[in-house]
Amino acid sequence: MNGSRRNILAVEQQDSSQDSFIINCKFAGNPKKEIMDKRFTDIIELIKQSRSNAIRKVNEELIDLYWNIGGYISKKVELSEWGQSVVKELAQFIQTNEPDLKGFSDKNLWRMKQFYETYKEFPKVSTLLREISWSHNLAIFSRCKSIEEQEFYMKLTKHENYSFRELDRQISSSLFERTMIGNSKLSTVLRDTNTNVVNTFKDSYVFDFLNLPETFNESDLQKGLIEQMKNFILELGRDFLFISEEYKVQVGNSDFYIDLLFYHRGLQCLVAFELKADKFKPEHLGQLNFYLEALDRDVKRQNENPSIGVLLCKDKDSEVVEYALSRSLSPTMVSEYKTQLPDKKILQQKLHELFNNRL
Repeated sequence: MNGSRRNILAVEQQDSSQDSFIINCKFAGNPKKEIMDKRFTDIIELIKQSRSNAIRKVNEELIDLYWNIGGYISKKVELSEWGQSVVKELAQFIQTNEPDLKGFSDKNLWRMKQFYETYKEFPKVSTLLREISWSHNLAIFSRCKSIEEQEFYMKLTKHENYSFRELDRQISSSLFERTMIGNSKLSTVLRDTNTNVVNTFKDSYVFDFLNLPETFNESDLQKGLIEQMKNFILELGRDFLFISEEYKVQVGNSDFYIDLLFYHRGLQCLVAFELKADKFKPEHLGQLNFYLEALDRDVKRQNENPSIGVLLCKDKDSEVVEYALSRSLSPTMVSEYKTQLPDKKILQQKLHELFNNRL
């Protein structure tokens, strides 16, 4: 490749002051060609944006169609005018007279009816359900029992731009229950530090994508998460931007290393994760609080919010955690992690108990 036409990407991180993260992109080449490429790129972006808008409009029309068909069938059934055999005849009629139309089997027609009946009393989600695909809607209303859970996954699917497989994984891992329980465990300091912290952290994380040995240490866990960063980000949330592993902070004449450091776009703050291969101990918090103090003094920018710390432990006693956090002045969260999908019924029971205790 001709050296004059080679694009050179240089990524530099300030290491001495550690007060900011700088990514410099330097391009070498023909300036006129770059200007022309920029003009062409703008056209490509216009095409992509228009195509995206068209797909969104088509999806809205499709969801409206399924909603209207479902409502029509529901009312006919409610009036005892139609039964299962009539719906089957309808599916056969469509297939015979409009063979090019797909997706209108008797099974799918009953799903449209269920779709309509699930949300007809909840107009607040009418816009949301038209902003996600039919396959996503189908997974949500067929697998989630409460309107709160359904709305949670609708919003998340839109915000995180989940594929169907990613949404399926989140439902299977009981993300809703884990997030709601996590909200209830947020310390007062953490809530006061950032009012948008709700639904950001979980009481327990699921690392079912790791192939860890039966006995492992913090290094094994850290290495596994780094190697599976895409899946780790899916579990954390896509607003988390990975900065570094073993991030160095210098205090006095000593160097200290934070296991994993992220930046959260929504909260606009640094988030430090400390990994533990054993059960939570109160002394773990001292180390994490020290790291947060170092980040806020030497790394955090003036426009950013105070740093948040998450202690990830293999197990924890909730009462011990509550005692340990009661006098902590740092915005920290103690969570546990599992390497297998959790029992949804157990999490639902925990959530039910939390709601009952508040009444």
